[in-house]
Amino acid sequence: MIASFDVDAQRTFTPLCPSELPVPGGDQIAEELNEQAALAHFRIASKDAHNPNAKWVVDTHDDMLQPLDLPHADLTWVRHAETGTEGFELLPGLPQPDQYDFLVYKGVENHMHPYGACYHDLNDRISTGVIEWLRCKEVHTVLVGGLALDFCVKTTAMQLANAGFNVYLNQAACRAITPEGAKAACQEMVKAGIHLVDNTRTLAQFVNKDL
Repeated sequence: MIASFDVDAQRTFTPLCPSELPVPGGDQIAEELNEQAALAHFRIASKDAHNPNAKWVVDTHDDMLQPLDLPHADLTWVRHAETGTEGFELLPGLPQPDQYDFLVYKGVENHMHPYGACYHDLNDRISTGVIEWLRCKEVHTVLVGGLALDFCVKTTAMQLANAGFNVYLNQAACRAITPEGAKAACQEMVKAGIHLVDNTRTLAQFVNKDL
């Protein structure tokens, strides 16, 4: 079985929410994610679900990316993806949350800011349940896209690969915060055995859900 994973494909990571964490071109990946999902038996998603009192919140973008002395929140970030706001919503053009086969909410606790969608903590100890759900559904291959490539997408793909899944990273279905971050993330994922493909057309040459 094949699953397609929309990682944090939320408006908070796009120019639609410029005061949050806009990733250049982040609002342009919905069509690619939809085409990618057509190659899979299941479609799953994750969403950041934060609140304004989180311990890692800072007031300005200039104060971001400062190290924190917290076990499960390593860097400062501005407020983003707070439940009930526009930034929390999925990108226009994606399914509604209740149309996915499995959905992960992450970063709910004030003192925890995980990047990957497979664990609630930074030590990969407390499962969100998605790995167990994929195994229960006999999924062997996961197609990954979302936002942002150099943080949550990379970490999620690495967690899935470490759990033994065959992972494809669809680069056309992702956007990164910086080009340098994208390059480093891709190099790290290749070393972990993750397959990088340019787009869904290329991806279709490697996976076939009818086999």
